[in-house]
Amino acid sequence: MTKIITNLHTRARHFAKTNPTIVNYGIDGILVLGAMNIAVNNNNLFAMRLGATSVQLSLLHLFPSLLGLILLIPAGFFADSLKNKRHMITAMLLVTGFFFLIVSTSAFVPIHTVYFFLIFVALATVSTNGLYNLAWLAFFPEVVPEEERNNVLTFRARMTMLVALVAPLMVGAVLAAVPSEGGKIITHQIFYVIVALLFVANAFHFRKIKAILPAKPQRITRTEMKLAVKGLISNKKFVVFTLAVLFFHATWHFDWTLYFIGQYRYLQMNEFMLMLAPITTTFAQLLTLKFWSKLNTKIGVDKPLTFGILGLSLNPIAMIVGTSLPAPIGMYVFVVLHFIAMLTFAIVLLNVFQCLLNVIGEEYRSFTIALYSCLIMLSNALMPRIGVGIYTMLGENLSALRWTFVIAFGLRLVAAGVWWLRCRYAIVQGK
Repeated sequence: MTKIITNLHTRARHFAKTNPTIVNYGIDGILVLGAMNIAVNNNNLFAMRLGATSVQLSLLHLFPSLLGLILLIPAGFFADSLKNKRHMITAMLLVTGFFFLIVSTSAFVPIHTVYFFLIFVALATVSTNGLYNLAWLAFFPEVVPEEERNNVLTFRARMTMLVALVAPLMVGAVLAAVPSEGGKIITHQIFYVIVALLFVANAFHFRKIKAILPAKPQRITRTEMKLAVKGLISNKKFVVFTLAVLFFHATWHFDWTLYFIGQYRYLQMNEFMLMLAPITTTFAQLLTLKFWSKLNTKIGVDKPLTFGILGLSLNPIAMIVGTSLPAPIGMYVFVVLHFIAMLTFAIVLLNVFQCLLNVIGEEYRSFTIALYSCLIMLSNALMPRIGVGIYTMLGENLSALRWTFVIAFGLRLVAAGVWWLRCRYAIVQGK
């Protein structure tokens, strides 16, 4: 046994020495996605315990998205003007850690507790999913050549998935083991402190990653802004890609809040069971990641994404079937069906970014990513609210939940068709 462990350690050290970029991005993924997994699996439950309503829960998506719409475009131009985008990445990691530290104090706020929580979660989310991601996406092509991107992203995804197997299980098991409501609230707060520390740790680690193909800094002037906008409008491949992927994201975001409502209220899942869904999602991705990565190498990154969208269309079916059965049985049936639906999800995480990079150039890259991110955030702001609104309009009961998921199912099937047509368009255009 000792010999096996020594051999594995030697191989790991050799891999780290010969593939430093891959390993550094893997560590980045472990720290950031590990932190976000803990936070995301903490947010809804903590908000409920602070007294949040169904509408307020949907604000967990609305507030960050609205704030991102204000900040991302200026941040994109700012990132394009930097000689070293890594400085922006590390700054955002430190800022995110600070905001999550403030989030941990939410339960001590005597008035408007829920809104205090929502505001600072929004700030933390925007600094991570918005500004950090913007700089990260723009910096990545400066570090990794095109022919190596699929391998680096695959390894990073594998590392984040391993963490995502542990983080939800840890959060759920610990919360379920705490007997009192007050104790659970304190536990939520401790989790947010851990999240803050992970972001700070990654800020120091990310300094190891250096650009080898740095983009030329762009001046921030009105003329440059006009040129950037004009260039995007004339880029038909980018426009078609953005319209197709935006429609897909809109159908994906539609039922995000409703999934938690369905699991918590109608499937009667406790904290531990609530964490089984993300764990099965991660396990399904781990099982299929190598297959999808090889398929990308063989036929490109565009066509396989169709399978990912089709797989996500099965998620509403899992909720409809699960809530049609008695709660003790329904929750387990839901988890199994959810696992099956998620077998294609790895391709979504692996390919959307690569598809984006294939339709944008080096010039004004950060601005382009910022504009694209703004559109995705607009979807994230509106669609969960629309989903909850339809659910409420239909009666805010179990029947209303099922009919809303029927709508979600239909929309995702259409999204898969739209993406397939976009792939056909790309072939005709000679991409």
